[in-house]
Amino acid sequence: MAQRIASLIFLLFSILLSPSTQAGLFDNGARSQFVPVDQAFSFDFSQQGDRLTLRWQVKPGYYLYRQQISLTAQQATLAPLQLPPGQPHEDEFYGKSEIYPQDLTVPVTIRQAADRSSVTLRYQGCAAAGFCYPPETRVIPLNAVNASSTASAVENPAPLSAAPQSTPLPFSPLWALLIGIGVAFTPCVLPMYPLISGIILGGNRQLSMGRLLALSMVYVQGMALTYTLMGMVVAAAGLRFQAALQHPWVLIALSLAFVLLALSMFGLFSLQLPASLQTRLTLWSNRQRGGSLPGVFLMGALAGLICSPCTTAPLSAILLYIAQSGNLLAGAGTLWLYAFGMGLPLIAVTLFGNRLLPKSGPWMQTVKEGFGFVILALPVFLLERIVGDSWGLRLWSLLAVSFFSWAFIVSLRAQRGWMRAVQVLLLLAALTGARPLQEWVFGSETATAPHAGLNFTAISTVDQLNAQLNSAQGEIAMLDLYADWCVACKEFSKYTFSNAGVQQQLAQVKLLQADVTANNAQDSALLQHLQVLGLPTILFFDAHGHEIPGSRITGYLDAAAFRAHLQKLAR
Repeated sequence: MAQRIASLIFLLFSILLSPSTQAGLFDNGARSQFVPVDQAFSFDFSQQGDRLTLRWQVKPGYYLYRQQISLTAQQATLAPLQLPPGQPHEDEFYGKSEIYPQDLTVPVTIRQAADRSSVTLRYQGCAAAGFCYPPETRVIPLNAVNASSTASAVENPAPLSAAPQSTPLPFSPLWALLIGIGVAFTPCVLPMYPLISGIILGGNRQLSMGRLLALSMVYVQGMALTYTLMGMVVAAAGLRFQAALQHPWVLIALSLAFVLLALSMFGLFSLQLPASLQTRLTLWSNRQRGGSLPGVFLMGALAGLICSPCTTAPLSAILLYIAQSGNLLAGAGTLWLYAFGMGLPLIAVTLFGNRLLPKSGPWMQTVKEGFGFVILALPVFLLERIVGDSWGLRLWSLLAVSFFSWAFIVSLRAQRGWMRAVQVLLLLAALTGARPLQEWVFGSETATAPHAGLNFTAISTVDQLNAQLNSAQGEIAMLDLYADWCVACKEFSKYTFSNAGVQQQLAQVKLLQADVTANNAQDSALLQHLQVLGLPTILFFDAHGHEIPGSRITGYLDAAAFRAHLQKLAR
């Protein structure tokens, strides 16, 4: 019996003193805390006819980002990806988003697929404890699907509980109502309302209030019908370009289109239907009999086709928004709200005459120019996905400075005393909005460097890493693996590396950093060479260029815990 106890004690000490156990005790279990990505998010797929099913088994304590799930088809056409609503999630650096902390199943309808076609799936997830995996890419082969065989499925789609997943857009359809109301007060539209009101009434104002309301509402609904149909057509066409809208060149082309539309609002040029076509539509509309509901409805429908120079730019911007959404219902509703917003002042004029209309003046041109800045927000939003967060922040800053500076200049025309306070607020807003530009121009580390307070040497390949380790000259080296999509990496930068005590302890350490935001082949090769599962990961190398056993950090550590970790290295 004593011999067995002695054997057990010897075995226990052997386990405790083994190198792997020492490493686990040294780094507090950091190596085993997080599982490989395929275990965190076990992925599988299956195809039955025109239905492709994607499945993820999400390990407890981990989650997938809803907005990071995307599909790109090769030699195939897919219906828009539909994802169920996720759980709300918010962090300091990425704001509000949606996540899937539980198993996820997503059906995808294949409209057409040729032989040897495939789908490229991208997704990304993190651990709730503060550890993010690089974006994953899976190429899924597809069986051939005949377009005609899916016709019935398209006409009678299966009910889905999810909202269509499309390119995230910076405003909701409700904004279209506000834009429509704003467009009504531009210099091209507002002066026309008394004339249109007279045409609707057919010269007869001896009508009851109910009849006046009915005529004006019918006219607005006729106009809204034209815009609604237009929105449905554009949305239906947009369904075919969901994959194309993810490509950088397409986003750049859309951004240029939005910039041109904004320039037209600033008065550089006018966008409108050809004059001959406008004349024909106007004459046709004038031949309709005012005062009758059918005639007024037809006049409104025709008026929806006569786009004035002030309405073309915002209307085109909304149409491009709808093309990206690819949602028929949203497309119809968005333009209906836009047309209804344009028609609200017309209803007021028809009911109460011209008494409610403000007088024409320079203020209408100011409203038009203000819409130009609203439209400029769309290319910034689109380009942000191409140029990254840092440049995106600078573009937003440039737009904010431009808008508030313009508003400040406009406010100088006012003579009222209380406008002085508004002018001061606008000037302060412009100065505040300029901060990212100032940090970029003057080289502020907090704005441009992901390693505030520390001077890292950038490396990107295994050869560069080895060269830096060989030139360490007897120093311990630390390699920080960073990515923009890693929330905990930003926390390291803001809270840990900025700490004076941490900086003092790292003064004699050679600091290296690899930015693997792009997650390209070069980045993947470096991560595989270092056997890194995800980020944040920090590695320490001895004077001979070998990784110090048990020193690796995976997951976020605050300044106190990081200093304690460094003290263990110094022993």
